[in-house]
Amino acid sequence: MNTITKLVVLITLCLIANISHAQDTLQNPDNHFKIENLKQLKETIVNEEKASLKAEVETINQRLERGEISQENAEVLKNEMAKKRALNIENRLAIIDNKIALLQRNDASYKLESENRNEIGVSIGSFTGISINSKNEPPKYDIRTTKDFLFAIGFNNTIIEGQSLDDSPYQIGGSGFVELGWLWKTRLLKNSNFARMTYGLSVQWNKLSIKDNQYFVENGEVTTLEPFPYEIKKAKLRTTSLVVPIHFEFGPSRFKDYGNRIRYLTGNQFKVGIGGFAGVNLGTMQKLKYKEDGKNQKDKFKSDYNTSNFVYGVSAYVGVGDFSVYAKYNLNDLFKDQAVAQRNVSLGLRWDF
Repeated sequence: MNTITKLVVLITLCLIANISHAQDTLQNPDNHFKIENLKQLKETIVNEEKASLKAEVETINQRLERGEISQENAEVLKNEMAKKRALNIENRLAIIDNKIALLQRNDASYKLESENRNEIGVSIGSFTGISINSKNEPPKYDIRTTKDFLFAIGFNNTIIEGQSLDDSPYQIGGSGFVELGWLWKTRLLKNSNFARMTYGLSVQWNKLSIKDNQYFVENGEVTTLEPFPYEIKKAKLRTTSLVVPIHFEFGPSRFKDYGNRIRYLTGNQFKVGIGGFAGVNLGTMQKLKYKEDGKNQKDKFKSDYNTSNFVYGVSAYVGVGDFSVYAKYNLNDLFKDQAVAQRNVSLGLRWDF
């Protein structure tokens, strides 16, 4: 029994020694990799601060070219920026060196403060919250191109040759349009924001609600409105188009000089835009809701209905800030090879966020 007990104790000690050795081999490499990553981060910090200094010097040179500052002031500002970035490098490297020292004297169970904190980046409009891996880059001195999200909604109908809107076969109140898009806005003049050009990509949905218990029928290459054999509750034709809108926008803006950057602000400022759009028809659908033998029926028919493959037209808007009144007129015929031409016309509201 004594021999067996001694063997059990010996085996247990060996296992404990092996486990301890395994833990050491796991802990040491763990901290080793952390230390190596911190050493690489030191090089990244130096490169970041140098890049930021270069950007700040370029901003100072732009102000010098604009005549906003003298050559003497420019040199003073450059020296101040160089001292600031040098101190930034010194302080940030000292922080990294302290972290390395902490890891070198502790095992893998020791956690740095940065490892116990999660950061979330939030940016909404002009508000910017906590950022992840911020490089402390200086703001761009001048931004000539900005981005906007386009949303528009309103009434839609057609201009039919020889008819007024009062005689239109489509309901004025029930026919509408929706447009969603992404736009870029570029300042055309170097030192003035009075003239801008907006351009981008958007999707247009134009809907026509048909009156007088009628619906569209394809008769070969001609599409006509014909009486429906049952009582119609709703009859609608919807076209979907992908277009490139281009407008020249004019209006005042407020100039703000923040020292290290300039901005032209158009919030609450009057604006007018004139231009047009061109694109392709992505699809056409007719929806019918009716009663047959006392039962409610609902049908959807996807077909081209001889609608034009290419869409193009003129458009304009006038408003204040992000909001404006918006009008569009298609120069292409809604249907191809028709005896009487009809073209979409829309009027509504537009927001450029």
